[in-house]
Amino acid sequence: MANKKTVALTENEYKESIELLRTGFELNGTVIKSNTRIATIAVLQSTLGLRLGDVLNLTVDSIVHVQERNRYRLEIIEEKTGKHRTFSVPTEIYTFIVKYALDNGIGKNERLFDISKRQVSRHLNKVFEKMNLDTNKYGSHSYRKMFATQAYIDSDYDVELVRILLQHSNIAITQRYLSVSGKKVEAALEKTVRNLI
Repeated sequence: MANKKTVALTENEYKESIELLRTGFELNGTVIKSNTRIATIAVLQSTLGLRLGDVLNLTVDSIVHVQERNRYRLEIIEEKTGKHRTFSVPTEIYTFIVKYALDNGIGKNERLFDISKRQVSRHLNKVFEKMNLDTNKYGSHSYRKMFATQAYIDSDYDVELVRILLQHSNIAITQRYLSVSGKKVEAALEKTVRNLI
């Protein structure tokens, strides 16, 4: 579960996994029912870069509306590190969370997800098995790593920015997270060198 060396999902793998979670599927003759709760957890890990334990502790009230900026802010104490973490939440994500809570009769100060890490992992293993992905390399943390990789690419390969987003204590940890091919790293290095010469 947490100790296995996970890899980031690609965008296509992410979309396929969410689709399988939302619609259900058959695996080895067994029908696996749809699970919007786990699909929602995976979406939040992928869009907020949170660890599974932190997503499972979220409430609607975890997100505060900041009047002067007309934005939303999430404040949590990370389960794994005990660090206080504050960051902006896009309006679309806040709306997505509120809709999920309303659709499922969840109050503002109730946990959004009444499920264990183990249950999430077991269900995701079935999804990844259906996708022919190695369940020793893919897990819930693959969604957080996908977030990190996408943030790295979108920030024009700014590893320090990704470190801050993930609240890692040093860049070496962040670099292990990033699932960017050597080719992309080399291209970024060449671009930097050309700009400086």
